[in-house]
Amino acid sequence: MVIMALDHVRDFMHSTSISQSPTNLQTTTTLLFMTRWVTHLCAPTFVFLSGVSAYISFKRSNNISVSRAFLLKRGIWLVILEFTFINFALWYDIHFRLMIMEVISAIGLSFIVLSFLLKLPSRIIGLIGLLIIFGHNLLQGIHIPSNPVAIFFFSVLLRPFMMSTTTGFSFFTAYPLVPWLGIMMAGFACGEFFELPSEKRNKIFLKIGLSALLLFIIIRFINIYGDPSVWSRQKSALFTFLSFINTTKYPPSLLFTLLFLGIMFLLLFISEKLKNRFTEILSVYGRVPLLYFILHLFIIHSLMFAMLYLQGFGVKDMVFGVFKNGRPETGGGVQLPAIYLIWLSVIVLLYPVCKWYDRFKSEHKEKQLLRYL
Repeated sequence: MVIMALDHVRDFMHSTSISQSPTNLQTTTTLLFMTRWVTHLCAPTFVFLSGVSAYISFKRSNNISVSRAFLLKRGIWLVILEFTFINFALWYDIHFRLMIMEVISAIGLSFIVLSFLLKLPSRIIGLIGLLIIFGHNLLQGIHIPSNPVAIFFFSVLLRPFMMSTTTGFSFFTAYPLVPWLGIMMAGFACGEFFELPSEKRNKIFLKIGLSALLLFIIIRFINIYGDPSVWSRQKSALFTFLSFINTTKYPPSLLFTLLFLGIMFLLLFISEKLKNRFTEILSVYGRVPLLYFILHLFIIHSLMFAMLYLQGFGVKDMVFGVFKNGRPETGGGVQLPAIYLIWLSVIVLLYPVCKWYDRFKSEHKEKQLLRYL
């Protein structure tokens, strides 16, 4: 949750965020590349651990009907949030000229699909998830059909695509369902590991993490399958390494998933051994993830306008519309050191709010609605 905010501060406020891709090795710097790259850890971890959470909730209720109803309602709620509050937080466009399907709706739709699979053994669900993770790249070369209805379903299910209408409305599927569903299903199956004794669980996390990273290195080195973007020799050994780890997120390729879930498992292994005041502070954000997610977007977007005002821009300079969040096309923004400072300030600002809401939820467990935020 903390790392995610760094990417959003960079995206809204960095001086080159509207004109330059931070992972374009022809124009980026090492610090800018890594500032973006490290945040790739967030989405697959969110989706995977959402699957783990669904498994734990299912086992606690021990009732398929109850768990199915919860996942259905939770999933529908997340999709509604995505296309209302969250999309507004991204663009501040009261006309909603752009709807973008991102990680929250991907999680919501995956919950809905998962709710209908609960009768299957968790290991079968996990096996299907792995088949999707390892095989969906085979489908990325399929030609998108020209029929508008087919285009819509193909893009929602498999590949990012921008759909526009003559009325000025656009719909962009940044997070198509199927690749992310595979990650959630794998997380659901791995929920069993979280029921094991700590020592045994840690050994499994370490083995899976190292195995995933080793498999990533082997497949990536072969440079044939697993990612639509191949790596190549660059102007220096460092940039060649950056090319090697520069994998595709939209949609998450096999290599992207292996790399970042491998890192996630190693972090889970390390986190079991680190229990101190700092980790307790970090855990507060993770215990109220949806509230944090919504609030941090509104705060960062609002800070962007404060930045523009201080830099001399006025209302007339701000541009809204499709992929326009108010940033002037003529400039604006701050450098990376300021981005890091603003990021840390946002994290500190949100801590007491998250702490209060976490305590409120724990003291009012009888309020079922609190489970949805």
